[in-house]
Parts: sequence; structure tokens; C-alpha cells
Amino acid sequence: MRVLFVTNPEKSIFQYMVPLAWALRTAGHEVCFAGQPGFAPLITQAGLTAVPVGQTRDNWRVAKVAHNAHHAVRAGIPAPYDAFDDPAKQTWDYLLPGMRTAATGWHRMSNFPIISELVDFARSWRPDLVIWEPLTYAGAIAAKACGAAHARLLFGIDVFGGVRRIYRRVQQTPEDPLMEWFGGYARRYGFAATEDLAVGHFTIDQFPASLQVEAPGIDYVRTQFIGYGGPASVPGWLREPPARPRVAFTMGLSATEVYDGYTLDLQDVLDSVADLDIELVATVAQDEQRKLARVPANARLVPFVPWHALAPTCSVVVHHAGAATLATTARHPVPQLALHYHYDQPTIGRLLARHGAGLAMHTSQATGASVRDAIVRLLREPAFRDRAADLRAEILAAPSPNQLVPRLEELTVTHQTA
Repeated sequence: MRVLFVTNPEKSIFQYMVPLAWALRTAGHEVCFAGQPGFAPLITQAGLTAVPVGQTRDNWRVAKVAHNAHHAVRAGIPAPYDAFDDPAKQTWDYLLPGMRTAATGWHRMSNFPIISELVDFARSWRPDLVIWEPLTYAGAIAAKACGAAHARLLFGIDVFGGVRRIYRRVQQTPEDPLMEWFGGYARRYGFAATEDLAVGHFTIDQFPASLQVEAPGIDYVRTQFIGYGGPASVPGWLREPPARPRVAFTMGLSATEVYDGYTLDLQDVLDSVADLDIELVATVAQDEQRKLARVPANARLVPFVPWHALAPTCSVVVHHAGAATLATTARHPVPQLALHYHYDQPTIGRLLARHGAGLAMHTSQATGASVRDAIVRLLREPAFRDRAADLRAEILAAPSPNQLVPRLEELTVTHQTA
């Protein structure tokens, strides 16, 4: 069959999609990846076939200039999606105005540049299945326009599907800004504006049930998360077994590549662990390294290291509760400390701690001393490693992306309308 992947130009989101694209490709299916022209080099760098569609637009730049939304996203989940984990906001009076703004502003702004050419390509290439990430509704529109089955591929907690279900549950009038936006394209391209445009015919979830919050009424298809971080080399020091317990530390790439820096005092953390008998490997951007006054003797600072190669060598991992970092680590029986800040990170951190495979704290409460104490606990208390082993077993019990392919073939036949 032919499978079309669609994403907005976000590197970190695209990387969640690559392993499944390759699983379908190596199973013998035709696979291509549609995105803005300026994003094509990142797609081809992953060895996938790019289909440039629409116009190149820097959504973050537009958000900064037009809506000042950049800092709002950094601070937390933007309205109305912040209702996901806040029952006080799960009301019609709160959700309706937020959904109006999201549908006509955020979603329209990020999807409009590619919709027309994407539909043209889909109608000419005739994919059987379209796979899109939860913010690229253009993929759902193109799938409906050509009669393909379509699915969302999650890149973390299902915030958008969850809030969509909450909206429908509390809905008091027929007004539905998201479906009204879809309706314009439905009339243009000749299909019915149905609920699958918002949540897919089905949803591919790469995370174990222990680390997910499923929305009622959505058809979830679970698979293992396989980390892909782009081109990387394993450094020589990483090929040697550590002489002391190794602790990995990262606050993610987006903190400096997208936003304006880390959300905790890195110098305080380094100073606080300087006396521990550990080898600390910290991924720190070069610009942030220059701001440090000192680096302890037990710390190795690197701008980047392939996480799937580093995690299995560690006794503890400290991170920002990014879904990819956490899930890559969880493939190994390694306790984790989640220093969360925004978006779905607090939810992921809480789920990790509830499972018992690690600890979690918000970076506004994280100090060098509290991080040090948490690391010591994770090193000394065997229960954390036992629970991390249980989490690993849960992950490995799910089908790998390659093993998922036959199920995708079945679902495609079920939902195709062409």
C-alpha cells in the first residue's frame, strides 16, 4: 500500500514519526513524507522521500510577532488545551472561547500553508493511509479528500484528543469552531466533516499505558517507542564501561534551540553533585556551557550524545520529562528523575513517579540540593530499579513498529472509502 506521512515543520515532532515510516518502508510499502519545502532537507536526511508542499513558514516567528504565543507555550499548555489536567477549566464557558481562538488562529495558521498542495498531491498519488501528528490537521483533510484511511501518531500525552473529548462532553450549543473550520474544506473538496478529522480513524500511541492518559472513545493502537535523534556518532568514551555509577543529565534540545534557555540553575546542580562518587554526563548547549563558572571534576559536559547509546550505560537518568527522552530511557531498567516544566511534561513526570520507576519535581521547585537528594535516593533504593525493570517489560510487550505493520494494513482496509 501507499502511506503518506504529514507533519508541520517541527524537528522534535518529526523524529517521533521516522521509525514507523521506516518500518512501513522495510515491509515493502511505498512511503513518502509531506511537509513545507524548507523542511525537506530534514526529511531526506532521515533517508525518507520528501514531498515539498505549500509555502515555507516559520510558525514560531509568526507566533512571536503576531500573537506573542511563543512564551505562552513555554509557560504551559495553551488554552483551551490547558483544561486537559485542570478540572476547573473543563467547562463550556472556558472551552468555547479558547477553541475559537485555537481553531481560527493556531490551527489555521500552522496548517494553511500546506493544505491546498497537499490535497492536490494526495489526489494524484492516491495514498491508502495517511499518518499525521496531532497538530497537522492538514493530513486529515487530505486523507478525506482522497478517500484514504488516516491516523494520528502521538508524540506524547494525548492532550489534543483528550480536550476534544472533554469539549464534546460539556458541549451546550451546536457551536464547534474546529468542525466549522473543517467544514469549509469539506465543502471545497466534497467530503463530510466528521469527528475523525479531529482524532483520526485511529490513533497510534508509542507509549505504554502506564505513561499515557487515554481519552474515552478514541481507538488507540499501541506500539513501542523507538528513539530517533537524527545523525549521530558514538564517542569513544561511551564505548568504555563507566568506572563509577554513571548519571546522565539533560534538559532537552528545545530549551535552547526553540526557547531561551534552561528552566533551572544548572550551576547550582553541578555544584551540588560535585562530591558524589558518580560520573555525571550532561548534555549542555555550547552557549550555555560558556555561562558556567566551573565544572566539577566528576562531570563531563557534551553538547549532544545519542541518547539510545547513553541510557543503557547509566545507573540514573535526570531529564526534563520530554516524552522521547523518557521513553528511550524506559527501554532499559534505569531509574529516572523528571524535572518537568511545561506542556505534557508535568503529566508525564507524575505518571512516572506514580509507576514507581522514578521521581518527579517541577523545575520551579528544583534546587541543586533537591536534585542531589533525588539522585542519591534513586541510586540507593532498589525499588526504583525494580519498577524501572517492570516498565521496560511493559514496553517490550507491545508490538514493535515492524510488528505493528500488519495491524495498520487491516485498519487501512477497514477505513478506506476510495
